Amino acid sequence: MSDLKIQHLLTLTQLLSKGAKHNFVPITTSSLGKSINKSQQAASKHLLELEQDGFIERVTSGKNVSVKITAKGYSEMVKLSSILKTSLESASSFVELKGTLVSGMGEGAYYMSLKGYTKQFKEKIGYVPFPGTLNVKLSKKEYIETVSQFYNRDCILINGFSDEKRTYGWVKCFNAKLNNLIDCELVILERTHHDNSVIELISKINIRKTAKLKDGSNLTIKIPIKA
Repeated sequence: MSDLKIQHLLTLTQLLSKGAKHNFVPITTSSLGKSINKSQQAASKHLLELEQDGFIERVTSGKNVSVKITAKGYSEMVKLSSILKTSLESASSFVELKGTLVSGMGEGAYYMSLKGYTKQFKEKIGYVPFPGTLNVKLSKKEYIETVSQFYNRDCILINGFSDEKRTYGWVKCFNAKLNNLIDCELVILERTHHDNSVIELISKINIRKTAKLKDGSNLTIKIPIKA
């Protein structure tokens, strides 16, 4: 691992942007401090430490100071860039949730059958879901917190609507896969009787019957995340 200190990386990056890879560039600690959101004293300390560690060279002429990144300094930046690139490219591209199957109150079948929803489901996700939702009780607090991000993520939105009886809320759909086998959608509902430890899934098939699930079955849900 590089011995380049993380707090110095922004300083080197700023110098690089000014052309200090091949040239000595004039720099003041006050302007550098503003660029890296540090005090003038901190910027001055950064330059001193970078010079002592052999990452930069400094030339002083009176009150004027010019700085150039050394071959060692640039090499360390390339190494860190490679590590960061690898980490970003290997980062998980999906959210994984785990929990157990629980029975609902039977309301999902009613709501999933309403024409105001079924017409939109057919148009927007390509199918009319099996009447009912599969309820999953999340097993850890971390999973519960993770689900909260979906309220603000891009989704397929099933708009709310009204009929002569009442108003029905929106439904946000996210493509998902259950136990690496069954295609489904995670649905976030504007209105629900469940607390936030329970999530609901819909699919074109009867998931419980097809996968031979029962209350207490362990489930893993993966939701792809677009960059």
